[in-house]
Amino acid sequence: MSDQRFIIEMGMGNDQYGQDYQKAARRAIEDAIRHSSIPMFDALGLDHAAMRVEVTVGVQKPEAIDCAALTASLPRGTVTVTATHGGLNVINPDSGNVIVIATAAVEAFLPYQG
Repeated sequence: MSDQRFIIEMGMGNDQYGQDYQKAARRAIEDAIRHSSIPMFDALGLDHAAMRVEVTVGVQKPEAIDCAALTASLPRGTVTVTATHGGLNVINPDSGNVIVIATAAVEAFLPYQG
């Protein structure tokens, strides 16, 4: 049997003044993983290296994302990061400033344990 997803966390990040999609994406991923504590690895004697992590980041300019750099920032498992069109740009009508908002889904998978 193939891998089974055992967790999915969602996060949101933004860059209010720099229009930096990478920074917003990194913050969205950090927001998602801060919600997770997975004690089952210790409880079941599982190795974190067995975990496959898939991250999807949504921003208005996915071409501005360095997926390899985001991959390197995740602490555990075999990680893949994909950037896709999503998120939101919000323009202040008074100043023209663009706020970049990114969303992230972090999914973790393990080989079937049954």
